Amino acid sequence: MSLIEWIELPNLGDHRGALIVAEADKIIPFEIKRLYYIFDAKPDISRGFHAHKELNQIAFCIKGKCKMLMDNGIEKQEVWIDQPNKGLLIPPMVWHEMHDFSDDCIMLVLASDHYDESDYIREYDKFLVERV
Repeated sequence: MSLIEWIELPNLGDHRGALIVAEADKIIPFEIKRLYYIFDAKPDISRGFHAHKELNQIAFCIKGKCKMLMDNGIEKQEVWIDQPNKGLLIPPMVWHEMHDFSDDCIMLVLASDHYDESDYIREYDKFLVERV
């Protein structure tokens, strides 16, 4: 089973330009309760380094690119996020890290719930214990 699952959003644009649409409970497989974006990230500084107990997320690089490491505690996979309409699904209990941000990277993340610090697992050893 692959750790990598893409969510592809339709481009409804025309000769005037692109128009990407994300609809909750349709193409997005959950109700969107929060969104956030990362920009001006430093290419040599990695981010993430955590897992969530219950939160589902989808990460899109709406501009630029970054490399995402996905780790379920058994296998690890790396993938570039580099298309504005193609998002990476980050399910619960998957450790994820973001590396090698391009200078122009803008990462948009859709989340299934509001921020809750108690949902985070920020220590890799603790993640390995809790994932079983």
